[in-house]
Amino acid sequence: QVQLVESGGGLVQAGGSLRLSCAASGRVFSFNDMGWYRQSPGKERELVANIRRNGNTNYADSVVGRFTISRDNLKDTVNLQMNSLRPEDTAVYYCKVQFQEHLFRSVRDSWGQGTQVTVSS
Repeated sequence: QVQLVESGGGLVQAGGSLRLSCAASGRVFSFNDMGWYRQSPGKERELVANIRRNGNTNYADSVVGRFTISRDNLKDTVNLQMNSLRPEDTAVYYCKVQFQEHLFRSVRDSWGQGTQVTVSS
């Protein structure tokens, strides 16, 4: 199975920056899409940013121009650079990695435990 280790969450003032990192490990045929989701109390979990193996990205409208997602295919890691943070960015951020197993090359998802990001006003 695949394990995800997240790091980089914390408390920051509005306008500040944080960088989240997620390291994936496991015996897989390939790691495909890698992304970050977030969820705040009383709200549905939402996609923040996603990056494909070829580097193509997509972002939630609310973070365009402020967040940048990147990946290192050799290290099996995905990062999220968050700049100009706002209080409404406060949430638990989850890493999600799509992968294919060797057996039948089945497509599956793995989720991290989540890391808290708190932005104070």
